[in-house]
Amino acid sequence: MTQPTPREILDQWMQAVNNADVETLLNLYDANAVLIPTFSNRTRNTPEKLREYFEQLGSRPELSIALHEKTLIVQDLSNQLYTLGGIYNWRFAVDGEVLNFEARFSYVMDLSKPNPIVHHHSSQIPRTL
Repeated sequence: MTQPTPREILDQWMQAVNNADVETLLNLYDANAVLIPTFSNRTRNTPEKLREYFEQLGSRPELSIALHEKTLIVQDLSNQLYTLGGIYNWRFAVDGEVLNFEARFSYVMDLSKPNPIVHHHSSQIPRTL
């Protein structure tokens, strides 16, 4: 079986978000991964804390995410270690209205691991500086 590329892992992650598939999301993260999430002020650094975050996020009505393709930067750091960065757009309903939240993201992926995401940071883009 061919090892997935960092982009393919990102695509799997986005598809899992769009399907509210918490198990697939969790299986992409290493057991010691750190998540600094978009919609929480708490760092998540255990599988239980990641599950809690993704279950809460997955319960949002009309949840979806899409990548701004031209913003994606993939860096090969060596020995199957990669960083990815860019901008994606979250959408979900709040009080019956579908809202958009642009966020910048960065991942560190170690493709030698079965669960390759070892670090993930995502934060909403400030509206003004």
